[in-house]
Formats: sequence, C-alpha cells, structure tokens
Amino acid sequence: MKQGLLIDMDGVIYSGEALITGADRFIKKLIDEEIPFAFMTNNSQRTPLEVVRKLKGLGIKVEESHVYTSAMATGKFLSDQSPNGTAYVLGEGGLLSSLHDHGITLVNTDPEFVVLGEGRNFTLEMVQRAVDMILAGAKFITTNRDPSPKKPGWNNLGIAATTAMIEEATGRKAFVTGKPSPVMMRSARKFLGLETSETTVIGDTMETDIQGGVQMGYKTILVLSGISSKDTLGHYAFKPDMIASSVDEIEFPLTWWENK
Repeated sequence: MKQGLLIDMDGVIYSGEALITGADRFIKKLIDEEIPFAFMTNNSQRTPLEVVRKLKGLGIKVEESHVYTSAMATGKFLSDQSPNGTAYVLGEGGLLSSLHDHGITLVNTDPEFVVLGEGRNFTLEMVQRAVDMILAGAKFITTNRDPSPKKPGWNNLGIAATTAMIEEATGRKAFVTGKPSPVMMRSARKFLGLETSETTVIGDTMETDIQGGVQMGYKTILVLSGISSKDTLGHYAFKPDMIASSVDEIEFPLTWWENK
C-alpha cells in the first residue's frame, strides 16, 4: 500500500528565514526512498515556484509538484462551486494566479465571491469595497485564519485580524478554505493521489495541522521545532499519533506503515 506525507513548512522545515536543523536531510531521505510528499502551506501569497525558490535558498531541492498551498485549495474549491465564476480578491501573487488557473474571473464589481488572502498591498478603501460587495450578496471566502504571532515589529497584520474586521463590518462569517478546513486537507491528499488510510500529516501547530489531520482520519506527527510544546498538549481534546523534537528524528517506515 502506498503511503505519503503532507508536511507543514514554517516551524517544521524552516523558522522564518533559517533552516531547521536536519530538515534538508529529512527531505532528501523522502526523495531517495521515493516516499510521496507535498508541502502543505496556508500561505496564499507565494506561487509554488516561489516556494520552490525559497526552499532552494535553504538547501532543499524540490519540484513545484511538491507544493500545495491554500491558494490552490481555494482556486479548486471556487471552480467546483461555480465554474467560470467571478471574484473580487484582496490578496497577492499566488492567490491571483491560482484563481486565474482555475477559470475564475477577477472583477471589481458585482462578484460572486469576495476572496481574502495574505497581503500588504490592499488598502482600507479596498476593504470597504469588499464589505459593500458582501453586504450586497457576495459570498465571503478567506484562505485561512492563521493568527498574527503578536510580536513587536511583525510586518503583517495577520489574516485572522483582517478576516475579523470584515466579519464585524458585514455580520457575515467567512468560509475558510485553508488548514484545518476539510477543503484543503482533502484536496491536498487528492493532489498526492492518496487515500485517507495512506496519509500522514506532519506539523508544528495543534490547531491547524494536527486538528485538521485528526478530523480527516489521517495519522499525525507533531514536531516541537515550531510553536507547540509538550506542556500545552493537555489543553486539547485530541492528540497526535507521534511527537518528535524535529523532522530529523522521524524514521521510516513509520510504525503504522509496518502494520499495513
């Protein structure tokens, strides 16, 4: 039986602009052993090519076929919901490219959807226009609800904050397509050509990667190289199947692979 991995990036492979020790060896092992994998990221700004270039700069050589983003999940979802639909977008490169590739027309008036992704280039005037469109009947989609790290000097407000602002102004809750939404967790698995029983998620965040994997029936591995710690695991009603200090500790075959 084929087995494969959906792997988070920030906190698992790198931290900010620094490679997490051993992550390059881990990815090389996957490639050498021909284990199917995809990097599964909620960041909708970057295209797969930009993700590949970032990883290359950290010493990890992969292909675009190894990348699955919330922008890709959003594009597929909208094309399934409304083929050749229309959208007003607050977002950047990766999201714009994905919607275009999935046949969604980007418009400035009367859209079927208002789509929010990460970005620093949209203004409060554009946000107000989005609010008016939603109040007029457009459906509100956000690529994820990742919070701001709440650190001084952080150069991005955070998509959770922007989403909350539009929700407050419209009285409408956003539909979330990124992790831990089943929309992305399922489409990422299908992107790799895996069945539920063949899928393992590796991440550093209980609220997104691990929760999303558990809800979908995937096996999960929590790494402690990012924001989670063992001290907080008791706060959650669910738990990962494995805990590792970093991906460099993970050895193959995984125990549940041997049982197949």
